[in-house]
Amino acid sequence: MTHQNPEVVIVGIGQTPVGEHWHTSLRSSAVQALLAARQDAAGLKPDVIYISNVLAATASHQANLGALITENAGLLGVEGLTVEAADASGAAALRLAYTAILSGMVDVAMALGVEKFTDVIGPESESFTAQMLDADHEASEGLTPLSQSALLLQRYLYEYDVPREALGAFPIVAHANAVNNPNAMYHKAIKPEAYAHAALAADPLNMFDVAPYADGAAAVLLTRADKLPDNLLSHPVRISGASLMVDRLALHDREEPLIWSAAALSIQRACQQAGIQADDVKFYEYADINTQHAILSLEAAGFAPRGEGWKMAGEGKLNLNGKLPVATMGGFKARGHPLGASGIYQAVEAVLQLRGQAGANQVPNAQRGLIQCLAGPASTAVTHVLERYTQ
Repeated sequence: MTHQNPEVVIVGIGQTPVGEHWHTSLRSSAVQALLAARQDAAGLKPDVIYISNVLAATASHQANLGALITENAGLLGVEGLTVEAADASGAAALRLAYTAILSGMVDVAMALGVEKFTDVIGPESESFTAQMLDADHEASEGLTPLSQSALLLQRYLYEYDVPREALGAFPIVAHANAVNNPNAMYHKAIKPEAYAHAALAADPLNMFDVAPYADGAAAVLLTRADKLPDNLLSHPVRISGASLMVDRLALHDREEPLIWSAAALSIQRACQQAGIQADDVKFYEYADINTQHAILSLEAAGFAPRGEGWKMAGEGKLNLNGKLPVATMGGFKARGHPLGASGIYQAVEAVLQLRGQAGANQVPNAQRGLIQCLAGPASTAVTHVLERYTQ
């Protein structure tokens, strides 16, 4: 007898606007996204909730989010626990929800990401985000995720003789797409002149190159295809491939820091599971934590040869009407980067594309999309292939 895996589908999505929500608590944002996803799924109740978060225990002085959020959402008796994988936490939670249903142990699972970055301000925020690096050998020496990326980009520009001004095409694409996303942090397109005169964040990255840390919550509700509610209003989206891979945490321990092996292998395995090639997708939601991440992500995925990923944005290939639309709702850069929730926002935005509900940002004939979330310099890489579900 041949065992056939069940088809896992996303049936509900919910999100809050990304921004600086000084007067909204972590629990309130989480519950808002959770309830929206349940409503979108015709009231379907999860058996388990995986809650992705990075900073709550330090910035918000709140751990045990599984108990906190299930209680406040009126879901006592539902399993709940926190998932942490730095910037990739949201995608890791989605991966766990997917595998929980594949295992047959649960019928309905939720991945919920929430972050309240504004619970800490000033220099202390940098020390909190530095916890995502190697504490003994990187953070202890004063390195931060931003300065680490700047060092990598300096090396990349030197190695491949890249004109610095060419990098501006990446945030220009992201900001153009965010204009029509009501949940994005920024709604203003930027011009090359504005990019050229922007202040440096960490040389050679300027302010427009770097995704802003922010507050936000997003949720997706998953179930088996044979458990779909009869009164479901929105079209379900199938997860046809998923993979989580890790690399050496400390950058200096890698043989070649400009080759992101975990990101490459994660995409290869997710696509193999889905029975496709990466080129078969209609759009790619990448983790543009900064411009350097965007470039190396494209190369790791095989969309560009090594040392040539920087050319794609300037050639128009990444626009909504280009060969490979990216950051279709603004990406990390312009939608904002609520750390532990960012991977869930990617999934929500991909579902909107595959449902045909992306409005002015709709990618034509979007039947299949690829989403990848990265932690740090691809220390953790999580990839999902999403497809429009057909019975």
